[in-house]
Amino acid sequence: MLTNMINLPNFKILDMKESADDYRFLVESTTLPPSHCLKCGTVANLYKHGKKQQLFFDLPMHAKRVGIYVNRQRYKCRECNETFFENLPDMDVNRSVTNRLINWIQEASLEKTFTSVAEEIGVDEKTVRNIFNDYVAELEAQTDFRTPKWLGIDEVHLLKNYRCVITDVENKSVIDILRKRNKDVVISYLSRLQDIDKIELVAMDMWNPYKSAVKLVIPHAKIVIDKFHVVKLANEALEKIRKANRQNVSAKERRQLMRDRYVLLTRRKDLNDFDNQIKLQIWTDMFPLLGQAYELKEQFFDIYEAESINEAYKLYQNWFSNVPKELMAYFEGLIKAMNNWEEEIFNYFNSPITNAYTESLNRLIKTMNHIGRGYSFETLRAKILFTQGYRKLKKKKKFKEVEVTFGKMLPDHFPNWEQTGYEWVYEEIYGADFSTLTKSMEEGTF
Repeated sequence: MLTNMINLPNFKILDMKESADDYRFLVESTTLPPSHCLKCGTVANLYKHGKKQQLFFDLPMHAKRVGIYVNRQRYKCRECNETFFENLPDMDVNRSVTNRLINWIQEASLEKTFTSVAEEIGVDEKTVRNIFNDYVAELEAQTDFRTPKWLGIDEVHLLKNYRCVITDVENKSVIDILRKRNKDVVISYLSRLQDIDKIELVAMDMWNPYKSAVKLVIPHAKIVIDKFHVVKLANEALEKIRKANRQNVSAKERRQLMRDRYVLLTRRKDLNDFDNQIKLQIWTDMFPLLGQAYELKEQFFDIYEAESINEAYKLYQNWFSNVPKELMAYFEGLIKAMNNWEEEIFNYFNSPITNAYTESLNRLIKTMNHIGRGYSFETLRAKILFTQGYRKLKKKKKFKEVEVTFGKMLPDHFPNWEQTGYEWVYEEIYGADFSTLTKSMEEGTF
């Protein structure tokens, strides 16, 4: 009866105790004794040298924690006079847990906090964290993300800190999330990319460390400032003016102006509702400067509808000349950005790429911050990057000559290859798909 309880055929159960929260088993190994000394290699010159009771934690059973005390045999070698313990194939002796518990911890740590996992099985939180970190390192070694043609570098505020997000712009997928966004961290990441010559364009926001890192590591790549980060400055200028005008209205009007802010931030062509059109007319008539600022915002957005870089330059120069002195201070941030990042901003009109996933990313991060309380950065990163169901994959061509060329080393050294019959297929991993991640979060399955 007791023999089957822990389902470990290499052990014989000697005793079992049960409490309200725990099972404790006393066992001894049923494996054959060692045939040679593990220290010097001498064959059959060993004798038993006492036992030591060691505790190993196992999978929870019946909602209770499980501890296995092993009467572990020690041997001594007559040749080298060294001692060693018998081998325990079902146990990880360095972490004092069963091998199957390690597999369980790896998966559970993607779903729960380290603290809750540790409490559930009775081990120290540090043990859970170390097992998880080793697991992530193993996953990283087995995963070869495809270096994109269009690289995206963005940032998000995740778990109280700014993080750098690396994306495949063309395939709308996340390749990595870096703990920090400083220049050294980005340089280190970019330097490790394979086939870096494949990168033609880099979409980013106006953050100098990103630009410096790309110029140093990928000098051949053209930097394109994401248009959403540019036009956002036009909206921010309008917001400053709206807030300034709130000081000159009654409390009732101030509340209304606050509620109607979305009307001012919406493009005129998108104001299909008649009531919203009336609201816009009322506020721009009441505050002429606000009306001028709205028109400037609209004209700036129109620049991005230019069909050539020359047309875009002309539209911008015309826009700049129309900014009145009274509004110059409000649009100062936008004008300064246009001066400092002119080349990279206007590169868009020759290479119109954008981090079109920005809205999805922001929604994603907002949800992650909500559900991520108590989770570590490493856990959320691993959950996004290494959960199989979130990945965007493409099978590449079949090569009949691959096995002849590379021999049996292929599966070990090229983890993204798999054999199908007499052929080998290469699987390209494009990162975690934004639409799949967003859907998972909306459905509550993340």
